[in-house]
Amino acid sequence: MLPKHLSDNDKSSLEVFAAPRIARGWRLFLLFSSGLALTGPVSMLFADLLWRTGWSASRTILLILFIILFWFICVGCMHGIFGFALRIFGTRRRISALNYRDRNIEGISTAIVFPIYNEDIVRVHEGIRATYESLAKTGKLAGFDIFILSDTTDPDQWVEEEQRWYGLIRELGALGKIYYRRRLNNEGRKSGNIRDFLNAWGRRYRYFIVCDADSVMRGETIVDLVKLMEARPGAGLIQTVPAVVNAKTLFGRIQQFANRLYAPIYIAGLNYWTLDMGNYWGHNAIIRVEPFMQFCDLPQLPGRKPFGGQILSHDFVEAALMLRENREVWLAYDLDGSYEEAPETMIENARRDRRWCQGNLQHGLVLFARGLRGVSRIHLSLGIFCYLTGPFWLAFLITFAWIRWYQKYTGLSTITVHAFTPYLNLSGSAHALLIFVICMAVIMLTKVLSLVELAMDAQRRRAFGGMARATASVLCETLFSTLHAPLQMLWHTRFVISNFMGGSVGWASQQRGGAGVSWSYAFRRHWGHTLTGIAAGVFMWHLEHSLFWWLLPLLAGWVLAVPLSVLTSRPAIGARFRNLGLFLTPEETNPPPELVSLREQMNQAAEAGLPAQAHAHLAESVLDPYINAIHVSLLREKLLNPAYAEQFSRLGIGNGAVHLLADKLLAEGPAQLTNSEKLLVMANPTEMARLHQQAWLRPASELAPWWQGMILDFGRRVS
Repeated sequence: MLPKHLSDNDKSSLEVFAAPRIARGWRLFLLFSSGLALTGPVSMLFADLLWRTGWSASRTILLILFIILFWFICVGCMHGIFGFALRIFGTRRRISALNYRDRNIEGISTAIVFPIYNEDIVRVHEGIRATYESLAKTGKLAGFDIFILSDTTDPDQWVEEEQRWYGLIRELGALGKIYYRRRLNNEGRKSGNIRDFLNAWGRRYRYFIVCDADSVMRGETIVDLVKLMEARPGAGLIQTVPAVVNAKTLFGRIQQFANRLYAPIYIAGLNYWTLDMGNYWGHNAIIRVEPFMQFCDLPQLPGRKPFGGQILSHDFVEAALMLRENREVWLAYDLDGSYEEAPETMIENARRDRRWCQGNLQHGLVLFARGLRGVSRIHLSLGIFCYLTGPFWLAFLITFAWIRWYQKYTGLSTITVHAFTPYLNLSGSAHALLIFVICMAVIMLTKVLSLVELAMDAQRRRAFGGMARATASVLCETLFSTLHAPLQMLWHTRFVISNFMGGSVGWASQQRGGAGVSWSYAFRRHWGHTLTGIAAGVFMWHLEHSLFWWLLPLLAGWVLAVPLSVLTSRPAIGARFRNLGLFLTPEETNPPPELVSLREQMNQAAEAGLPAQAHAHLAESVLDPYINAIHVSLLREKLLNPAYAEQFSRLGIGNGAVHLLADKLLAEGPAQLTNSEKLLVMANPTEMARLHQQAWLRPASELAPWWQGMILDFGRRVS
């Protein structure tokens, strides 16, 4: 039933792609049962292979692990097959099939929020600049405001954020359009940051767009998202598919290329069965404020960390809560102009996986929450299983090695019998080879289909540097993935075991830059992988030479972990591959204006930037009257909000102890205060204004030598 207030044009537009619940159920059933239908006969082949040498309990375990792992890769393969068919033959059942472009969005207010936490502030502000300038070109800027929501805990970085913010609004003439706010208490991490923003500002806006610190969005894309929300009144959230861009290292470029070539057909397959019950990935998405504030306040999970407490991977859960209240969640997979950056080294990528692993495993407690839709439970389950495949794969290898060792060293003879399937008349080796070939075909099919689709689209083919270069890039990416996958298996296994043993991940900012990994650091992080590879290789060689050669790609990934990590982290090597025309993406061959602007600004900042002395920005906030005035005025404005005033009082920022800390800061220097003590002083506007006066009025003998040096340096710069 469509809403009565919609026009006839709106109703016909919605009816074009609105799928009844039973039709959506058939789509879900068809995709997942197709994966199960492929899993069945191949699992039978594998069981037949095990049967030929005698059944045992260990073979039962091996078969169960095989079924689980093969079904998971089959589901991924089916996403590729269905997505390929949809992209070739077309589909109207997607959110962007609506007639939305003629929508009038005058008078509709939208906030664009950038939650940040100890980030590269130059990169954050230049990304905002590129997005703001692109939005201004659409002529719709009046309906949008941008908010920088800081949870930064470094005192110097806090001051630098304020400086950069004020410089940005002055250069863009964006006073009253770009706002900066740093929380006094960063409780709840990113989700808490957004919750606090909505409590203070949310009711002024109909929609808000969540960005990451590295997000850049095209202005037309932002406007289209608002129009889509207006055209689909039941939509609570629309998620774009961000393209990974700006990679410099070889690892980053490989991941960027894989994202741009393989993701389109996979995401189209995902949209096939999710439709209006999609998922949320935490950024580059537009959200309707009212239902989000009403339904998506996250609960605390019962028990202790790592599974209890605050929900880390909040995005999946927020999408599930939206769907529970009959609000649609769409995936705008064919809407271009949404960009993000990704980790540029194997080690940093693993650090991000560590955080995601704990967050996804927490979803095991959410799975059985009352009222969740079945589709939401599938999303949560698949997210959990992404990290369980590592331990399952390792358990499969260990079980297999145990069976071969048991056969060789127990002295029991092995009697090979015929397959129990009458239609299969193969030798044992041929039987095993057949299963291996099928598994490899399932794993590789999505890559092959991506190349086939590329060959059918001349414009897209040119964007990837031509068919020959794209094919060579796929082969190189496959070689790298073959070596990288065993490392991910060990990493994910360690992460899962650590979580189950009670280990919890901290909150650290993501290092997105590609400065390169040193050999010593790589050895410290990978020595366990190398040792595992050597030990496993020696074991396999003594066990059975043929088995060693079969497992050589896996062993090579472990043994070569250190050089692989170092060499793929070097921007110079990434540049060489780009010069060869490998791993090219559309954003490199034909860069959009937003990314061109971002790169130019970042290059200028890199040329002008000098490494700052420790505590230099803190000193500027005290000594420089201009910077001190900005800092104090932002603090005083914050206190006009009753919620912040209450936090101010609760944290003890206004008590006499802060006055003593401020005097200690002048008398002994910032090195004698802890980080939290410096933050307490800097959060008090009265003390910061007093510090500025005292630093210039007190005799030099009453100031720490560090302050005396900073005052002399400031005087030289001003003069």
